[in-house]
Amino acid sequence: MPIAARAFAATSSTAPLSPFSFDRRDPGPDDVAIEIKYAGVCHSDLHVVKNELGGNTTYPIVPGHEIAGVVTAVGDNVARFKVGDRVGVGCMVDSCRQCAPCREGEEQYCVPGMTQTYGSPDPKGAPVGQTITQGGYSTAIVVDQNYVVTIPDSIPLDAAAPLLCAGITTYSPLRHWKVGPGSKVAVIGLGGLGHMAVKQAAAMGAEVTVLSTSDRKKADAERMGAKHFLINSDKAAMKAAGESFDLIINTVSATHEIASHVQLLAKDGTMVMLGLTTEGLPVYAMGLLWRRRSVAGSLIGGIRETQEMLDFCAEHGLACDIELIAPDRINEAYERLGKSDVRYRFVLDMARI
Repeated sequence: MPIAARAFAATSSTAPLSPFSFDRRDPGPDDVAIEIKYAGVCHSDLHVVKNELGGNTTYPIVPGHEIAGVVTAVGDNVARFKVGDRVGVGCMVDSCRQCAPCREGEEQYCVPGMTQTYGSPDPKGAPVGQTITQGGYSTAIVVDQNYVVTIPDSIPLDAAAPLLCAGITTYSPLRHWKVGPGSKVAVIGLGGLGHMAVKQAAAMGAEVTVLSTSDRKKADAERMGAKHFLINSDKAAMKAAGESFDLIINTVSATHEIASHVQLLAKDGTMVMLGLTTEGLPVYAMGLLWRRRSVAGSLIGGIRETQEMLDFCAEHGLACDIELIAPDRINEAYERLGKSDVRYRFVLDMARI
């Protein structure tokens, strides 16, 4: 029978999030039912709630795609999970499973489009095509087993939740661009994404530099593994750092200047854009041409890579730095998130709903 869930939802782009109740679907033979213990708060949640991503938000919407919890039931066809397992759900809960990216284990790039954890047409909803997926700011969720990952015992569940988005968003490009010992990596912005990029790149053996607008997070950056800290308004320091980096991970989600940062790349270096900006960012061809530099983008990782990331974090003792809050403080968290006033990820304690 359907599972009753309590949640916090947005009912419009201007209304604060408020308590909301709804039913999760009756678990099918391939499904895993999960009691959500913790839900991370991502900056993209704020964008969706405010309808800033193309005007496609359907209300009411329960945000949240950084989910950590415990299995409460499994379908007859489920062999990988059992009741009591510690599990996670990230940014997607389904995909077409037929296109080339899906067959390659990169479901995040599904050609028809992955089914996002919230705000997507729900292929298993009833009636089909007339419901949308609802996310992790809730007490329970039902997900196809193929889109559930195992959270290693050594990672606390609350600190694990943001790994399901922030952690994999940074891990995937670090792996794709083959970061390892000898790599020189710069991270722009020490926030929810940036602090995980620093930790992961350092654990991979890279020499890490953090670029920021001030030095107020310098001590944090060094604690996380950064060897250098660069103020991007310091023209002399920026010039001295020119052509230094193999890879720049740009995590800034606000409109910002990037042309001068391209000059920091060595020959064949790449700047990877991870921040969900809503306006164009000018890049000039000359800065790219003379050193064969690239500006690229990267999304989350596939399910296989997400599990790899969790295992890597467990092996190296990595987790997100979090501020644990009750769900009824979500609107306060959004206000602070808009001001970058969090170190470094808000996580909702769903037991306190």
